Amino acid sequence: MPGVHSADHSADHRAARAITEDEVRSAHLGGKLTVGLRAPLRNKRDLSLLYTPGVAAISSLIAEEPAAARDYTWAGRVVAVVSDGTAVLGLGDIGPKAALPVMEGKSALMKSFAGLDSVPIVLDTTDVDAIVATVTAMAPSFGAINLEDISAPRCFEVERRLTEALDIPVMHDDQHGTAVVVLAALMNAASVVGRVMVDLKVTVMGAGAAGIACAKILHAAGVRDIVVVDSRGVLHSDRADLVADPDSEKARLAAWSNPRGITGTLAEALAGADVFLGVSGGSVDPALVERMAPQPIVFALANPTPEIDPAEATRHGAAVVATGRSDHPNQINNVLAFPGIFLGALDSGAQRITEGMKVAAAGAICAAVSGRASRHRIVPDPFTPGLADLVAEAVAVAARAEGVPGTR
Repeated sequence: MPGVHSADHSADHRAARAITEDEVRSAHLGGKLTVGLRAPLRNKRDLSLLYTPGVAAISSLIAEEPAAARDYTWAGRVVAVVSDGTAVLGLGDIGPKAALPVMEGKSALMKSFAGLDSVPIVLDTTDVDAIVATVTAMAPSFGAINLEDISAPRCFEVERRLTEALDIPVMHDDQHGTAVVVLAALMNAASVVGRVMVDLKVTVMGAGAAGIACAKILHAAGVRDIVVVDSRGVLHSDRADLVADPDSEKARLAAWSNPRGITGTLAEALAGADVFLGVSGGSVDPALVERMAPQPIVFALANPTPEIDPAEATRHGAAVVATGRSDHPNQINNVLAFPGIFLGALDSGAQRITEGMKVAAAGAICAAVSGRASRHRIVPDPFTPGLADLVAEAVAVAARAEGVPGTR
């Protein structure tokens, strides 16, 4: 039922006062997580039930029926939040120890918004083989793997290989969480300006983890005119560096994107575009918004500094603007997506998180906006009661409809 996993948050969260460094340090002192008991351990009888000799019966059962681990251990309800600390928030490659507070934060969000337990794990290696081997070896302890803050292009291979190796859901949130919320926001933004998703011309600035994932999910949702731009210009199948490396993620993207064969720079890609999607961290001349189609949509998601200043984007004609910042309207925030996606995958027993499940999650987020969407309200408030449950239900329904392995 919606609301089961809703956290008890103050109604005035929008107007939270400025925080101080002392408050931050105090809030994080000792870490943000602990482990609790689901069953009481008060006396010798409890000890016999929960440990020896009682536990031997459960271990014997699982030895005979490995699938029983889902019901009789925490593995069916616990997510591993795994990072190597190479692409943390806006901090970059800060290493595993410095990344741990962020992973603890992701676990806190998972618990607060979806009622899911998770364990933050930081790895002191950036080697793809070592990461894959380590996560594969510890996977029996968990029900799902949330990859986090692993730099591109290694993150693509890590996710792909783990998805192939494991029979539990694996998702790199920097890619897919962002993509899901972008799709949800764009659905509502398109309705605000009276456009149809399949007719949109979308220019994506940035061909890293988030940019490629956004392009893929928009394509899966029916958008066909997607042009991606990186630091060397527009991605197209004849670009020399992509021809030289045909197995790269960018080359694969160039093979199906850019249907009009645009070449050149961002300026050429934005001419007549309906949507600018910035996921690069670069800076863009706001005057380029004037080259776009009438009533353009601008998603400038770099943090802490958007690629185009929101006020400037509006001044140059943008009809709807979104950023990654909490102090502007329409924040594209991954917390809208990943708790519900993992909850839905675990609830349904799905062994994979498919593109269809992600599109379904986006649809649920889109529909969760209270009232009619407007230029300043294209995504729901993260504290919307029951949001994670709504997303989870949509994900589970999609998993069953697709016949994803393991669904029940």
